[in-house]
Amino acid sequence: MTPLRKFYFINTTFICELTQAIDEYINFYNYKRLQKRLNGLNPMKYRANAA
Repeated sequence: MTPLRKFYFINTTFICELTQAIDEYINFYNYKRLQKRLNGLNPMKYRANAA
């Protein structure tokens, strides 16, 4: 299951569960998601190489 699809299935009875799910998605988006247009790097590695 992709990280974005977690939001469709999560039971957000508690705000802390929702906050944790959002934090996990942000971490995935910035550190694990590879982008073809960034030469196969994740955004953080691309920024580090560009500097």
